Amino acid sequence: DSTLRPMVKLREPTKIWRERWDVCQQLSMVEYAHNSLPVSSTGLSPFECSLGYQPPIFPSLEPEVAVPSAHAFVQRARETLLQVGARTKAKADRHRSRPPVYVVGSKVWLSTKNIPLRSVSNKLAPKFIGPFPVTKIISQAVRLKLPPVYRRIHPVFHVSKIKPVFFARINPPAPVPPSPRLVDGETTYSVNRILDSRRRGRGYQYLVDWEGYGPEERSWVPARDILDHSLIDDYNQQ
Repeated sequence: DSTLRPMVKLREPTKIWRERWDVCQQLSMVEYAHNSLPVSSTGLSPFECSLGYQPPIFPSLEPEVAVPSAHAFVQRARETLLQVGARTKAKADRHRSRPPVYVVGSKVWLSTKNIPLRSVSNKLAPKFIGPFPVTKIISQAVRLKLPPVYRRIHPVFHVSKIKPVFFARINPPAPVPPSPRLVDGETTYSVNRILDSRRRGRGYQYLVDWEGYGPEERSWVPARDILDHSLIDDYNQQ
C-alpha cells in the first residue's frame, strides 16, 4: 500500500504537475517500476509471477533473456510463501501467552461483542459483563450461569469470548457496574441523578449520571427513555 499510494496520486496531478510533467506519458514507466518490484510474500515481482521472467527496461541492450520453466517459478513462490508464513507465525507466537485454564466454579468476564445488549448508547454499553460462574467445560467452550436478564442468550461460549477474573490484595478489582434490569422485556440501566436539561425539537433531553458508572459515561437521554419520572420532578424542583 505504501508503494501504491504515491502512484495513485500521480493519476490526479495538480496544475503545477501538469505544467512540469506530462504524467500520461510516464504512466507506462510507473507501471513497469511497480511490476518490477519483488513482493515480500513470494520474493518475486509481478512480472516474474505472471510471465516467468523479468522484462528488461531496455530490450535493445539485453536481446537475450533467459526464461526459466514455469514450474521452477511456481515452486520458488510456494517455498517463499511457506517461509513467510513460518516467520509470521513465529513472530506472533512470541507475543502470545498460554491460554488460561478454566474449571467449574471459576468466575469469568463475558465479552459483549456479539451480544445484542439494549443500552441507551453504545458508549455506555460495557465491553465485558459479569463475572459469571462456569458450570461446565465443553472442549474449547464453557457453559456459564447467566442471570435471568440474559435468559434469551445461549449460555455456552467459546473461550475466546471470556477472560478470567483475577483477584489480588495489592491490586483489587475495579468496582463492577451493576447489571441492567429487565423491564417489560427491555434491558434498562439505573439512574443516579439528572444533572442538566436541554430542549431538542418538541421535547427535552436530560444529562444523566448513571449509577455505577463514572462521569465520563454521562450522556444525554430523551425524556421518553427515563422510566422513573420522579427523577425529572426532583430535577425540576432544584
